[in-house]
Amino acid sequence: MEDILFKDIQIDDKRIVHIKLIFFENGCFIIISENSNRIGSVTMASSISNKVTSAIVIPNKFDSIFIKSIAQRISLMLNGICLVSLHIKTPLDVKSMKTIMGEILNMINTQAEKDAKR
Repeated sequence: MEDILFKDIQIDDKRIVHIKLIFFENGCFIIISENSNRIGSVTMASSISNKVTSAIVIPNKFDSIFIKSIAQRISLMLNGICLVSLHIKTPLDVKSMKTIMGEILNMINTQAEKDAKR
């Protein structure tokens, strides 16, 4: 299916983060998991006319602000719904968060370019 993007990124010596984006007409589902293919905590954000509403569906013991910010930012970009799942074993540092956010934004831009060509 062409509306699914995958990316694996090495964030330190032992940690590989798998990012999977599944796109829909009205939003996307972002799955971020460390060293495995798992669903973790889930946060949802919805954007209508530049106003964002978000909710934690399944809470996380750490990095909940990070996934909330991803969900809100992407829902604003897509003007729709964004679900973000995060499964990690230990908290992320700021550098890792920036790397993950950058990769997600690149993947969103890649999809936007594909959609513009259709």
